[in-house]
Amino acid sequence: MIVGPRKTLFMDEISTGLDSSTTFQIVKCMRNFVHLMEATVLMGLLQPAPETYELFDDVLLLSEGYMVYQGPRGKVLEFFESLGFKLPPRKGVADFLQEVTSKKDQAQYWADPSKPYVFIPVSEMAIAFKNSRFGKSLESTLSAPYDKSQSHPSALSRTKYAASRWELLNSCFAREKLLMTRQSFLYIFRTFQVAFVAFVTSTIFLRTKLHPVDEINGNLYLSCLFFGVVHMMFNGFSELSLLIFRLPVFYKQRDNLFHPAWIWSVVSWSIRVPYSAIEAVVWSCVLYYTVGFAPSAGRFFRFTFAQFVLHQMAVSLFRMLASLARDLVVANTFGSASLLLVFLLGGFVIPKDQIKPWWVWASWLSPLQYAQRAVSINEFTATRWKKISAIGNNTIGYNVLHQHGLPSAKYWYWLGVGVLIALSKGKAIVPEETEENSVRKDG
Repeated sequence: MIVGPRKTLFMDEISTGLDSSTTFQIVKCMRNFVHLMEATVLMGLLQPAPETYELFDDVLLLSEGYMVYQGPRGKVLEFFESLGFKLPPRKGVADFLQEVTSKKDQAQYWADPSKPYVFIPVSEMAIAFKNSRFGKSLESTLSAPYDKSQSHPSALSRTKYAASRWELLNSCFAREKLLMTRQSFLYIFRTFQVAFVAFVTSTIFLRTKLHPVDEINGNLYLSCLFFGVVHMMFNGFSELSLLIFRLPVFYKQRDNLFHPAWIWSVVSWSIRVPYSAIEAVVWSCVLYYTVGFAPSAGRFFRFTFAQFVLHQMAVSLFRMLASLARDLVVANTFGSASLLLVFLLGGFVIPKDQIKPWWVWASWLSPLQYAQRAVSINEFTATRWKKISAIGNNTIGYNVLHQHGLPSAKYWYWLGVGVLIALSKGKAIVPEETEENSVRKDG
């Protein structure tokens, strides 16, 4: 609670159920917080140990609805001595303060030999305090008008968060880096998994010699490209369970003003960019030339870049589903259903031209369609696919694309990649009202 910008804490009987040693450590921590952060803590304790009592700067003694004393801890005994009461040897000050206001225990502390003991009620003690130099000093302090221009800058919180945006950004980045390090086995395993699946795929679509450039082999290449984009989509599925596991901590810290949600979202996205790049490079290096795609270096790098932005989009998609569902079972259900819909409307199982009119609009929402168009255009606009086909007067590459309802214009590569980038940035976590907030409002 003290990590945020709070400068004042009110704590009521926090020692209940704790041993004296634990209470001492907690109060000592709060004392350091007060002195280092120039804060104020009002803490109510019952019968604190002498060591704990000595940690406080000021004492506020309440009894029967009256304020008997408020002032420095070291002067409280002086005030009660002015009333005729004295602390006996080997008696804790805290116990003395609680008993001196009690009708049952007050007599044992009477120490004024000039007059006999008469019970002094709490109301008279409160009046005596107001008339004492301690009460007059307090009244003088409270009666002075508050001058904002003379107040210390740290007296009131002037910012929503305790640190600057740059410091919060660095803190969130360090934490995300630490969490990724703790989960390094998962990411290393996923990288080897990508390499293994790429190896199996390359052996299935292996091309060891120059093969005929025709529509039959073109459809095989198109199948391999489609499997690649589907694999990249499924590879982001693990982010769903990881985010659900971390959401409670995120919402708790956001509600307590540890950091704004947008900083956490930006850091969470940016720190996974290198990992997406690694997966895209591993997949492309193992698969691209083994299968026998267009050997141009430019097309290889464009293929890798398309895989990279697709993986980023898939990670963002499943993180968005996790933030909306917030439950692993619900999220897995939605995640599986969304993958099936994206797969169905991706433009390969059913060409876009053959989708029913009332579902055509949904095909434009499928990110798999844009990824499929980008990698297909990158491959089938290469020089070797520009040969005139034996079927009709068009090129072989045009026939393969047209057969599956894919466009043949080169700008579709950059359009598809641009849409994937926009989707990966747009599917950020939108923090919603948490259960803790609802309970707090209802309470």
